[in-house]
Amino acid sequence: MPKKFNITGNCIPDRHYMVDLTSRLEQIKAQVDDGQYLVINRGRQYGKTTMLRALAKFLADEYYVLSLDFQMQMSSQKFESENIFSVTLAKIIIRAFRQLGIDRQFEKEINDIGSDIAYMKENYGLVDLFISLNDICAASDKPIVLMIDEVDQASNNQVFLDFLAQLRGYYINRDVSPTFHSVILAGVHDIRNLKQKIRPDEAHKHNSPWNIASSFDVDMDFSPADISTMLSEYENDHHTGMDIDRLAQLIYDNTSGYPVLVSTICKHIDEQIHEWDEHGVTEAVKLLINSSSPLFDSLINKLEDNKQLRNMVYDILINGRTFIYGPDSEVTREAEMYGFVTRCDTHVAIANRIFETRLYNWFIYDTVADNDKKDWSADKNRFITNGRLNMKLVLEKFVTHFDDLYGDSSEKFLEEDGRRFFLLYLRPIINGTGNYYVEARTRNDRRTDVIVDYKGEQFVIEMKIWRGDEYNARGEQQLTEYLDYYHIDTGYLLSFCFNKSKNVGVSELKIGKKTIIEALV
Repeated sequence: MPKKFNITGNCIPDRHYMVDLTSRLEQIKAQVDDGQYLVINRGRQYGKTTMLRALAKFLADEYYVLSLDFQMQMSSQKFESENIFSVTLAKIIIRAFRQLGIDRQFEKEINDIGSDIAYMKENYGLVDLFISLNDICAASDKPIVLMIDEVDQASNNQVFLDFLAQLRGYYINRDVSPTFHSVILAGVHDIRNLKQKIRPDEAHKHNSPWNIASSFDVDMDFSPADISTMLSEYENDHHTGMDIDRLAQLIYDNTSGYPVLVSTICKHIDEQIHEWDEHGVTEAVKLLINSSSPLFDSLINKLEDNKQLRNMVYDILINGRTFIYGPDSEVTREAEMYGFVTRCDTHVAIANRIFETRLYNWFIYDTVADNDKKDWSADKNRFITNGRLNMKLVLEKFVTHFDDLYGDSSEKFLEEDGRRFFLLYLRPIINGTGNYYVEARTRNDRRTDVIVDYKGEQFVIEMKIWRGDEYNARGEQQLTEYLDYYHIDTGYLLSFCFNKSKNVGVSELKIGKKTIIEALV
């Protein structure tokens, strides 16, 4: 069966195109060798399960690896009491030993667990389970590593905190009492903050039973070099003639290496677009941004459920506010934990261009009043001539519509909403054929650059608040420099002015060899 790009579940090397994980596995193994207890928390579809499965095989020569999955093996009912949890976990661990084919080595200890459960019945608990695990670790001819995936499935259960406390106790006394050599717990939520979810009172807010975990600093994002290894494998099979390094960089530029986004772009090109070039990447990004997915649904749900998180992402995207990274900031930690943001020097930034565009689209539609959500799609055809987008005409018509509807609005309205209304106007015109993204490097409270791609042709539009002639002249010069970067001769400047004597309209000027189309509303 030919290999495919996989975006659901864990990746299997014999079935799926994957990046080379060897260097990451070596880094994690070094921590395991050192006997560290680790927490791997990353956003949804970040490759955690794939990494754990690969790690189990990577460690197999030197360790017995017990791989558990709380989402698959432990229903919510199993956390109702210590007895139910302990009995269920004991059975799962016994099954894990049998799957490894080493149950006969621990036949006595495993039989003892079964006898204890049968004899003690509803009195069998965590202490009894850990005594048995202690005996197994003492009898083993290899160190035992415990890995639990989707561990935050248990995040709202006191019995699980008690389980962590037992693990912690045996870790602290590991010099006198045999226990697991290393423990790796993986999930979206950082389980070091579980106490906060169960006991929200201030006295217990940061009193986690899992303060023994070492820092996990392995970079799970895919670098351009990582992406190249996956594309090279595909190219060896299909001989497309692609420029591997160039495509890897383009994919990285849009995803910042978020694993499932990388694989989704490749999957779209492989199965739908069939063009392994810049145009193919652009079309795949467009499909990705405009499609429904569990990842996007999860992000939006988090924003709808968490007002602080929503306000933070909104301020970064729409208002251009800078948030300094602070390890003690709860909202910053949550934004990073769920994958919304990444650290960028001393501040945080939206994690990747695809998230920026998808969330920007959601915000500009969600935050505009229903009576302002005009349907501009009827105007679409007038802006397309011989398959090309006439951006000057788009600005001309937008100026007319905007001035008629909102020309007398306040300065506050123009600053907070004007740019969103332009993108709300633009979307149905390019939807289905083109795409846009907001350039993060220029996003602030006075200036936003939007890059529009329509059938391979790029348009650079600077949107800003009018601050006078001198400020405008600087903006024009900045735009020409930006056009040089994109190797484009024509740029577009959209200024929102709250001066009642403004001259609304569109004009054209030359700056050197560049043409600037200016629109003032």
